[in-house]
Parts: sequence; C-alpha cells; structure tokens
Amino acid sequence: MQKLAFNSQKTGFLSGLILPVVSLIIFYLFRYRDITLTEFLEYTYFRGVLSSLLSLNILPNLVLFYLFIRKNYLFSARGVLLATFVFAGLVLIIKITS
Repeated sequence: MQKLAFNSQKTGFLSGLILPVVSLIIFYLFRYRDITLTEFLEYTYFRGVLSSLLSLNILPNLVLFYLFIRKNYLFSARGVLLATFVFAGLVLIIKITS
C-alpha cells in the first residue's frame, strides 16, 4: 500500500519542483549568504547567468528520476520528468528575455 502513496504523478511533480529550488537555496547559502536571496537572483539575472544556474539546479532531478525508476515508481518518475520540462521552459523563457 505504501508504494501506491509514493507512486503518483503528483508526488513526482511536486518533488521535481521542490528539489531544484532547494538546491538553488543551498547554493545561495554556501556562496552568497551576505546578500538577500532577492539581490542574489537579481544579480544573477543581470549578469546573464540565471538561466545557467537554474539549468545546473535541475541536475538533482536526474538522481530523483533514476531513484524512482529503480524503485519502479514509474508514475512518480513521469512527474519528475514533467517538472524538469517545466523548469526547462522557464530557463528558455529567461534565456529569450535576457
């Protein structure tokens, strides 16, 4: 029964959205904790590296995707893949507008 709780597209999508944000915050805390998060995001946007930074923060989704595949949670893996495509669209929009 526990497999059914974790094996849903909603679970995979939410975890696929949360993990890159958490990795971005961890990067911010280790490297730029002397400025606010808003200033950090503005700084990376105006320097033109925000899209690259977001692209690198999507990489933990790869680990999550393979973990779900290994556990045979195929619906959750599909949700992670969908969240990755959402982030890729966001990166594309940022890249076009900057």
